[in-house]
Amino acid sequence: MKKRNIVIIALGVVFLYMLIKPFTEQEKYTAIASKKTDKAVGPIKKVEKPLHDVDLPKFSKIVDINKKKKTFFNFLRPEIIKENNRIIKRRKQVIAINNKLKANERLTEEEQALVASFVKQYKVKNAPTLTKKVEKLLTKVDIVPTALVLVQAANESAWGTSRFARIGLNFFGIWCFKKGCGMVPNSRDEGLDHEVAAFTSVEKAVKHYLHNINTNQAYQVFRSIRAQLHANQQPLTAEVLATGLLPYSERGSDYVLEISEMIRHNKKYFNNK
Repeated sequence: MKKRNIVIIALGVVFLYMLIKPFTEQEKYTAIASKKTDKAVGPIKKVEKPLHDVDLPKFSKIVDINKKKKTFFNFLRPEIIKENNRIIKRRKQVIAINNKLKANERLTEEEQALVASFVKQYKVKNAPTLTKKVEKLLTKVDIVPTALVLVQAANESAWGTSRFARIGLNFFGIWCFKKGCGMVPNSRDEGLDHEVAAFTSVEKAVKHYLHNINTNQAYQVFRSIRAQLHANQQPLTAEVLATGLLPYSERGSDYVLEISEMIRHNKKYFNNK
């Protein structure tokens, strides 16, 4: 029964995806990452100075594939777990508030203030009542499996070797649209003004990635799948949730298949210390 439910959820992705609105530049940051715009044409003329003070492992110097994967995952894993734990704490607060509302209990002033704060942070819209606001928060204040975050980071940053990862700690290919907000892609098409966001710490990069998944309109399908897994009392598995990442890349289904394959091929490294 559980497997059948998972299949039903996955099959519903395509239909749900057709319902979501396309990306707009009103989103301050987006996660259309797979144009691979960090590939320069011709030789690099100068060495860019990192926009951070983090001592990054020299991933490109690690020849052994197993060692490279372990080093990369071990480098990012602590911050992913840390941020997911922070989200879990927030989610427990939202669940407690939701339970009070279901029991027709009044919220304290502190609880009401907390809801108002989360509504703003998680960009909850079109929720006219307190109950609706909390229901929408339950779909947004939630984790992304560590395995899925690790694999996306590996894919988007070429295992930490990309220019954007090295210079701006951007392991997720996140774009920004304010001049000077990050790095200009070497092969950016004429007429475009996006940059690739730069971060001063791995913590900020991971926090931004997770917040983007939880708030950006493009990932409404991802959040719907996650909510359905909760409703069916099933674990949040990386393989199932990966099907909700169609908008993450302009490669669409090919990107999802690639991420899914990476999840399967790298399972032995996810918890490897």
